[in-house]
Amino acid sequence: MFDNIFEIVFLAGYLAYLFGLYTPQKWRIRNQKIMVNRVNLLEGTLSFLGFVGMQLLPVIHIFTPRLEQWDYRLPAWAGWVGALLFVGAQGLLWRAHADLRRNWSASVMLFEGHELVTSGLYQHIRHPIYAANWLWAIAQTLLVQNWVAGLAGLVTFLPIYLYRIPREEQMLLQHFGDVYQEYMNRTGRIMPRLGA
Repeated sequence: MFDNIFEIVFLAGYLAYLFGLYTPQKWRIRNQKIMVNRVNLLEGTLSFLGFVGMQLLPVIHIFTPRLEQWDYRLPAWAGWVGALLFVGAQGLLWRAHADLRRNWSASVMLFEGHELVTSGLYQHIRHPIYAANWLWAIAQTLLVQNWVAGLAGLVTFLPIYLYRIPREEQMLLQHFGDVYQEYMNRTGRIMPRLGA
């Protein structure tokens, strides 16, 4: 258990996210009436695989020897880069959730009274939570130095990103119309538009 300091960094960040951000946010929206729900079997399956790759496998690796035959070792500087990226991912997640307030959902859905948030991080990028997940997945490869548990974040998040983003943007276009189209025209998807 705890092969290196970087696994502790990952675990601390994961627990802070799970109990300090995700669980309270789910609790806050628990009674909101769902108006549009685009969740289907494929999305549910991809989300579950994302949970396995970005949360479950790293925790299994940290607490058990089951995956240790696939460990790799990177130079210490790579681990510190991973730690910085992970802190950045956590910061983005916290700020994005604060900006969204009750307009956040874990899936492709809209609640009654859903508002289009275009301030804070959303003034520059449409999907800072996805940007944070990319940083998380990259950081995971540097912090959890294991071919299975370390790379699982990248492998499982890519299909979520490719499948969910177009569906989410289509839903928002249908719901908010020209307002969302104009918002798309002036913002980047996961990075700010250059020159904007």
